[in-house]
Amino acid sequence: MSTIANTALTILEFILAFGVLIFLHEFGHFIIARLSHIEVEEFGIGLPPKIGKIFRFAGTDFTLNWIPFGGFCRMKGESGEITEPGSFFAATPWRRFFTLLGGPLMNLLLGMILIVVIIMRSGMADPTRVSIVSLNANSPAAVARLQIGDIIEKINDQPITSMDSLSTSVKQNLGKSTNLTILRGSDTLVVTLVPRANPPAGEGSMGVGISNPTIPATIVQAVPAAFSSTINQGVQLIMLPVQLISGQIAPSNARMVSVVGLYSMFNQVKTADAEQAQTVPADAGLTILSYLAMLSIALGYTNLLPIPALDGGHILFVIPEILFHKRIRPELENRVHLVGYSLLMILMVVLIINDIINPVVIH
Repeated sequence: MSTIANTALTILEFILAFGVLIFLHEFGHFIIARLSHIEVEEFGIGLPPKIGKIFRFAGTDFTLNWIPFGGFCRMKGESGEITEPGSFFAATPWRRFFTLLGGPLMNLLLGMILIVVIIMRSGMADPTRVSIVSLNANSPAAVARLQIGDIIEKINDQPITSMDSLSTSVKQNLGKSTNLTILRGSDTLVVTLVPRANPPAGEGSMGVGISNPTIPATIVQAVPAAFSSTINQGVQLIMLPVQLISGQIAPSNARMVSVVGLYSMFNQVKTADAEQAQTVPADAGLTILSYLAMLSIALGYTNLLPIPALDGGHILFVIPEILFHKRIRPELENRVHLVGYSLLMILMVVLIINDIINPVVIH
């Protein structure tokens, strides 16, 4: 396939993948709106201009639009101009709150489901075991003929139950002849080596890279792990400003990106996935699924930020009504969201220019 054709295919795949995330976001709004007895006048597949109406169901026009990028959910009176029964602003504040929450929650749920699929396919880490994933040439481990995939069970008869326990045991035996009990397949072996007190830069005392081996996971194990991963991504987003200020994360590793940057990341992930599939065919598609899971979860959390024009910004105007039973005038809210939307568009243009000048590189 030519470079141009391959690029065109990647762009199309990205548009469809990202479009599905946006479509499901809007579908989340649609479902909760209908459950909250809020009329949805139009649910669009793609973005305007409109091609035509596909069908009408339960008072909602389902339309097809020319721009194949996501969709939209247009609720009756969502701008506050209609307050008759069935309109958005005629609904109770709690119903409006959950309707606004429906889109982000759908993205979080999708991301969590994708993580469950990934864990079910690839397994999950066993934190109680330590395996060798890399070897440095001429290191003590290489001289002792350790192999990638070996599981370290004991050091001098001391059980190894975590990577921390391995690190502690190695430090206690620097410069000493040390026995390692390892599991290689179904065989248990004992090898002897001397951990280096002053290893070369970038190498450890034994000269190995370690990780927790993966084990098959059941759905009962995968769901809690996926839920925890989804929550952790939200915690990381909240802690990001603190980590930037404290210097724990470099600004270059926390840059905001536009759709151009997201496409660049998707292209790099697709390339990495193809390379991974050649090495381990069973893992084909997992890298892309991981990226889409991360992107869906990020989309969900980002929309919950209390920024005007985003779902979180709309929710911010509902909260005072829930707490104090006093509604903010729709005209004021609309003006705030208009300003917020305009600023977001300006920011998006700036980010697009930055992503073109300084392409995003995944490390």
